Amino acid sequence: MSGKADPRTAGEGTISRARLDRGRGALGPALELVHTGRAPTRAVLTAELGVTRATAGAVAAELEALGLIRVDARPGAAAGSQGRPSHRLAVAENGPVVLAAQVHADGFRAALVGLGGRIVATAPGCETVDADPAKVLVSVVEAGAELLRTTGRRCVGAGLAVPSAVAEPDGLALNPLHLAWPVGAPVRRLFEECVRTAGITGPAFAGNDVNLAALAEHRHGAGRGARDLLCVATGHRGVGGALVLDGRLHTGSSGLALEVGHLTVNPEGRPCHCGSRGCLDVEADPLAFLTAAGRDPGPEVSLLQQSNDLIRNHYDDPVIRTATEALIDRLGLGLAGLVNILNPDRIILGGLHRSLLEADPERLRAVVAERSLWGQSGGVPILACTLDHNSLVGAAELAWQPVLDDPLGALT
Repeated sequence: MSGKADPRTAGEGTISRARLDRGRGALGPALELVHTGRAPTRAVLTAELGVTRATAGAVAAELEALGLIRVDARPGAAAGSQGRPSHRLAVAENGPVVLAAQVHADGFRAALVGLGGRIVATAPGCETVDADPAKVLVSVVEAGAELLRTTGRRCVGAGLAVPSAVAEPDGLALNPLHLAWPVGAPVRRLFEECVRTAGITGPAFAGNDVNLAALAEHRHGAGRGARDLLCVATGHRGVGGALVLDGRLHTGSSGLALEVGHLTVNPEGRPCHCGSRGCLDVEADPLAFLTAAGRDPGPEVSLLQQSNDLIRNHYDDPVIRTATEALIDRLGLGLAGLVNILNPDRIILGGLHRSLLEADPERLRAVVAERSLWGQSGGVPILACTLDHNSLVGAAELAWQPVLDDPLGALT
């Protein structure tokens, strides 16, 4: 607990302590409500937690004493409101951070991320990825450690996003196809070792990049409020998918669920790394788009950026439009199959798929509706992801989770 009772107010302190003891189990849920923006005031926090106003006040005060949130006791009353205005709640701007790292086919990046999904600082990205995962992770963690030294912020954990299914419970990267890493690389153990060697405190985690993007979007972006959220995205290479159910990632029995990149959308299509043909992974990613557009991938910028730039800046070119429509149709076919199986209440699209949606939203939605049983009866909302660097933010969410579960235990 924070501080000692003032002898002059010992009676009040005893009462407040009793209230906090009753509400200690609410510290984690309360922090998550503020973290995700669902409790902007103490009145909303009281209602969401189902506790008394006094208990909610004690809980908010303890979270503030831990340096996690800020309680504004002097807000202005909203126009037309009656009664005493409620205290406003927000994450602490200068509170602790976590180290978030992401590795992808075109490089890696490290960042410090605070509560609320706010990126506090980022290190310059690297554009090459060594075939030895240990070397890559040493470099990315060293970049994060330098950010911590520069900013002087307290770090409470670390999270890593990788473009591979990550098997549990051992944290093995089973299919890092676009990194040239060995199959089954122990990425979580390697990351933990690098974090410890760098003197960074707190637990370390690793997960699939699209899973983590979906988690970030559900908490802070386009997926807010969805009960069954399906995310499909292209990274720099390949296609990934994720499902968030009731606020939690659905990862299957061993972390390998939703490998949507290996749905067949073109039986006579390109050979896939998995041994099949015409998978979404090779029919609807940036390399597939550049090939369809007749463009040779250049070395200057990533394949994802090259593809996005063509769609956004040259869509009037008939060749670019035709290539875009071809990928929209393939993506729509894959989404339709997923709608039939999963019955999500919202779909969000990231990476190149976001650009495809923005280029011709009606075409994509029509393909999904026409080819899916449930789409024909109502239609599933299909939205673009809204967070920049959502996989990085999602990696941070992994590291924040122990604090969200038990703020007092994790920080003291």
